[in-house]
Amino acid sequence: MKPQPTTAGRRLARAIAGGLLALALGPAHGQQPLDVTASFSILGDFVQQVGGERVKVRSLVGADEDAHAFQPRPSDAREIGSAALVVVNGLGFDDWMSRLARSGGYKGTIVVASDGVVTLEMADDHGHDHGHKHSHGHKHGSKAIDPHAWQDVGNARQYVANIAAALTAADPAGADTYRANAERYDGELRALDAELRAAFEAIPAERRKVVTSHDAFAYFGRAYGVRFLSPVGVSNNAEPTAKGVARLIRQLKAENIPAVFIENVVDARLIERIRAESGARMGGTLYSDALSGAGGPAASYVQMMRSNLQALQDALRETP
Repeated sequence: MKPQPTTAGRRLARAIAGGLLALALGPAHGQQPLDVTASFSILGDFVQQVGGERVKVRSLVGADEDAHAFQPRPSDAREIGSAALVVVNGLGFDDWMSRLARSGGYKGTIVVASDGVVTLEMADDHGHDHGHKHSHGHKHGSKAIDPHAWQDVGNARQYVANIAAALTAADPAGADTYRANAERYDGELRALDAELRAAFEAIPAERRKVVTSHDAFAYFGRAYGVRFLSPVGVSNNAEPTAKGVARLIRQLKAENIPAVFIENVVDARLIERIRAESGARMGGTLYSDALSGAGGPAASYVQMMRSNLQALQDALRETP
């Protein structure tokens, strides 16, 4: 007589069968990482922080690369076309990304990570103080909107919430993972925001003035009380005028502005000229539109903001 399996044996057999079935069905049920294409490295980091192991992220404009000057290749369009989700900044920063996705045959959702942030209008003049006004859309009359909203950590939290919602919609099975990761990361961003505010409150307001390569830090300035001046507008491909540069140099001398900074995505020659002619000191490198490479000081968004904070503190605390 053939022996009958025990209760424990039957349970083990069912568990093995269930495990084999799950392995067989895994890819069809979203077990493969979700392919996500982000326009540039800072967005890519946000997606990775929320998505974790459930996503495979590609940033089209990589570390230390300038999105303003990006020239896509035909292969970029093809790769975007096969993505499960595309994430852009919006606000005019990466309009080319949406066009590239459509030309590559992408039919899915294009997530605008900046949706819901309180935006700033770009000032018309450069090489002078940048007074910005509040706005709530991509255009306000004839004014252009400053797209560098991630430079305010409060806005970064909105980016993360938008990305978490988009990932959940694209991969409902991962909802719990995305929610937990987003909550963890939001707590980290809240702490970072408080750290930045406390650090700059400890520096006298009259010393919180610096010059950067292009107009990328207005949101940072609004959030943390730092006054940024630059010889070039929102796109660092714009040509500064001789009159504007001369005016900026005079302002540096008149107001005894402590330091000038280069940016990781911008040619340093113009800032070096301004430094030499004004007598200001070189404050180092700020990260504006891209992260550093993996071994650099700004390999993630949080590291980037802390690296910028350290550079600014070191320059502004010293007696000119």
